[in-house]
Amino acid sequence: MIMLYGSQQDYDLITGKPVEGRAAWTPEEIGAMHAFMEKWNGELVESGEFVDAQGLNSPVHTRRIRLEDGVPVVTDGPYAETQEVLAGYTIVECDSFDRATEIAARLAGAPQPGHAARDEWYVDVRPIHGSADEIV
Repeated sequence: MIMLYGSQQDYDLITGKPVEGRAAWTPEEIGAMHAFMEKWNGELVESGEFVDAQGLNSPVHTRRIRLEDGVPVVTDGPYAETQEVLAGYTIVECDSFDRATEIAARLAGAPQPGHAARDEWYVDVRPIHGSADEIV
């Protein structure tokens, strides 16, 4: 599973809303990013490695449930502005963990505005296990 992360600020910027100290993405910049992602997914479909992909709604629409003294407590998002949350995922079925890493690394080429904080970008690649016996 290739997991993409973002913050509420990131969601705001890519939906055209400025955030303190950072300019919103223009419609052209947003379109270029969407076109890149469509091409990336399309190539995975063509290679037969694509399984599933979904983007998640912004953190403001998140509810976190945790236990306090054995009682579930619900907190509405968003959380601390610097906190990264899962923004979306892509599941690939490929020959190796290295190949999944290679696929994920191609995301570094996604277009971003010149003012974007590119050094903050990352994705995680993690194997999916089919049963408890496969956890290592």
